[in-house]
Amino acid sequence: MNPTDIKAPDYFHRVVDCQWACPAHTPVPEYIRMISQGRYADAYMVNWKSNVFPGILGRTCDRPCEPACRRGRVEDEPVAICRLKRVAADNKGDVEARMPLAATAKNGKRVALIGAGPASLTVARDLLPLGYDVTVFDGDNKLGGMIRTQIPRFRLPESVIDEEVGYVARLGLTVRSGERVDSLKSLLAQGFDAIFVGSGAPRGRDLDLPGRKEAAANIHIGIDWLSSVSFGHITKIGKRVLVLGGGNTAMDCCRSSKRLGGEDVRVVVRSGFDEMKASPWEKEDAQHEGIPIHNWLVPKSFEHENGKLVAMVFEKVAPVVGADGKKSARPTGEPDVRMECDEVLIAVGQENSFPWIERDAGLEFDKWGLPQLNPDTLQSTLPSVFFGGDAAFGPKNIIWAVAHGHQAAVSIDKFCQGQDVADRPPPHVTLASQKMGIHEWSYDNDVSNDLRFKVPQLPAAQALSNIKLEVELGYDDRLAFKEAQRCLNCDVQTVFADKLCIECDACVDICPTDCITFTANGDEADVRERLSAPALNLTQPLYTSGALKTGRIMVKDEDVCLHCGMCAERCPTGAWDMQKFFLETAQSGDRACRRAA
Repeated sequence: MNPTDIKAPDYFHRVVDCQWACPAHTPVPEYIRMISQGRYADAYMVNWKSNVFPGILGRTCDRPCEPACRRGRVEDEPVAICRLKRVAADNKGDVEARMPLAATAKNGKRVALIGAGPASLTVARDLLPLGYDVTVFDGDNKLGGMIRTQIPRFRLPESVIDEEVGYVARLGLTVRSGERVDSLKSLLAQGFDAIFVGSGAPRGRDLDLPGRKEAAANIHIGIDWLSSVSFGHITKIGKRVLVLGGGNTAMDCCRSSKRLGGEDVRVVVRSGFDEMKASPWEKEDAQHEGIPIHNWLVPKSFEHENGKLVAMVFEKVAPVVGADGKKSARPTGEPDVRMECDEVLIAVGQENSFPWIERDAGLEFDKWGLPQLNPDTLQSTLPSVFFGGDAAFGPKNIIWAVAHGHQAAVSIDKFCQGQDVADRPPPHVTLASQKMGIHEWSYDNDVSNDLRFKVPQLPAAQALSNIKLEVELGYDDRLAFKEAQRCLNCDVQTVFADKLCIECDACVDICPTDCITFTANGDEADVRERLSAPALNLTQPLYTSGALKTGRIMVKDEDVCLHCGMCAERCPTGAWDMQKFFLETAQSGDRACRRAA
C-alpha cells in the first residue's frame, strides 16, 4: 500500500462522516462546538453560508448526516445534528448586520429563475452579491416553493420561512410572483443570459382505479391538498380519512387531517413498515398522535353511493424474496380488506411536469421525462439552461435542492463570464494543530456514553387542537449543551509523522478501539485482514504511513477511530498530532471559482 496523501481534500473530508454525507457539505462539528460555547450567531452563519436555510432545515431536513454520525458507532443513536441546527437558528439574535449587502453595481448579466423554491433561492443568494440581475418567476404569491406549500405549519412556522426567505429577497431579487412561465421559448426570447429551472416535481401521482371518477369530490392528491391547507383554502376534512402512501408527504397528510377534524385517520401502504420511504421520525410522530399504519395492502377500488365516497377495498399482499434477492409483494389469496371512509388523500409519489418546455426548444429529455443534464454542472443540452432540485433528478429533499443551487450558481457564473463550466473550483481546506501543551488540547476529547436527549414536544391534545401550533419545542440552552457534548469532534484528525515514530507501540496499547496497527506492508485486502481489528468497511480508506525504521508501516482504521486523542497524548515523540480539518466548498464568486478563464 502507498502512504496516504492527507493533502488531498477528500481524504479527511470522508473521515468527517456527517459533513461528507451532507449534500451541501455543512461543517457540522464546527458549528456544534460553537453551540456548546453559546456562540449561536456564529453557528448560524456557518450554516447559512453552506445550507442557506438553517431555521427551516433545523426543523425539516431529512438528516442524511445523522445515519453517518460516528456517535452511532459508539451508541445506538447519533448526535441530534438537525435539531442542534435549529438551536443556532432559534437563539442567534439579530444577524442582519452579518448578511451580505445587495450589490452596488450590476455586472450586466441577467438570470431568470423558474420557481421560487429552495434551489432557486440558493442560486439567487449566491449570484445577487456578484452583481447579477436575478428575476424569479413563480405562480404563488409568496416565495418559498414547496417549503411554504407542502410542509405543514405545525412542523415549520411561517415566520421562520418569511425570515430566511427574506434574507435572500433583500439582496435585490426581482420577484415576479403570481406569474407562471408557460413557454421556455418565450422566456428565452426575453434576452436572459442564463435560465435556472427550479420548478420542483409539482404533479402528484394519481390512482386510476374503479370508482375514482365517480367519487372524485372526496378524493384528493396529497401535495395539492397540503397546498390548499397551507394557504387556508381548506380548513376541515371528513371524520374518516384514509391516506394512501408511505412517504413523508403521506405523514404530513395524515397528521394534518387529524388537526382538521379527522377522527378516524389511517395510513395504508402497499409495502412493509420498514420499507416505507418516510423518515423513521416522521412515522414515529404519526403513530405518537394515534394514527395507525396498515401495511401490505394494495388499493383495488373506491366504493361510492350516489357519487359519494363510502369505502375503499384493498388486496392483501405479502413480501416474497425472489431468486435475485429482491423483495416483491404478491397477493396472499386472503379476502379483500374493506375500509369505510369519507375522504381519501393520495400520496403515492410525485412526478416532474414540464408542459411549458417546448420539445423543439433544443432541450433533450430522457425516457422518464427528465432533462438530460451534466450531473456535475447541472447544465442541460441547451447551454444557457440549468436545472436543480426536484426538477433536475426527481423528488428528493430540501438539502439536495440547496446543494444543486450552489452547483448551478457556480456553473451559471462561469457560463456568463465565458469560462469553462466543467472546470469545478476546489474546496477551501485548512488543517491546524490543536495542541496547547504537551498533554493539553483545545477541545474536549473525553469520550463517554451519553444517550441522545429527546426534543421536548407539546402535549398531543394541545398539538392536535390547532394546525398552526408547532409540535416540537426545540432544545433549551441546557439540553443543547448536553447534546452538543455528544459530538466526537470527528474533524479533529489524528495526523501521523512517520519520521518521528520510534515504534514503541504506546499508541497501540492505549487505543480504545484497536484501530492502530504496525504491520508489514502488502496488498490492501491482505493488510485489512492483518489489522488488530479487521477493517470491514471498505468504503472508508485506511490511513497508511510510509515505511518506518523496521520496514513496517502504521495502519489506522478510520472507520472505528473515535478521535479521542489518546494516541497523541501517549506518544513520547509527538509522532501523533491532533489537527482540526476545516473544509468549505467553493461557491460562485470565490477567487478559486473564477481563476481559470
